[in-house]
Amino acid sequence: MLFSEEQVVFTSELLKSIAHPIRLKVLCFLMDGEKTVGEIEKEFGSTISNISQHLTILRKMHIIHRRKEANFMFYSIKDDRILKLISTLKNLYCGQ
Repeated sequence: MLFSEEQVVFTSELLKSIAHPIRLKVLCFLMDGEKTVGEIEKEFGSTISNISQHLTILRKMHIIHRRKEANFMFYSIKDDRILKLISTLKNLYCGQ
C-alpha cells in the first residue's frame, strides 16, 4: 500500500476542505501573503460572516494561521506544503 489508512483519511479530508470554490480562491489570494478578513471580503464580494465560515474550516484543518492585531484578524497560509499544492494546481489548470 502506498499510503497508510491514516494518511489516506487525512489527505482526503484536507482535499475536501480546499475543494470549495470560495476556499480555493481564498487560498490563492493568500499565496501573496497575509490578509485581513476585510481584504478577503472586499476581494470576493461576500459577507464577512460567509468568509469567516470558510476561514474557520481552513483553520480547523491547520491550513491557515490566524493572528490578531488590535481590532484586525490577519490570515496567512500556515503550511508550505499547501503553498506548493496551490501553486501546482495554478500551474496545471490556470495557465497563462
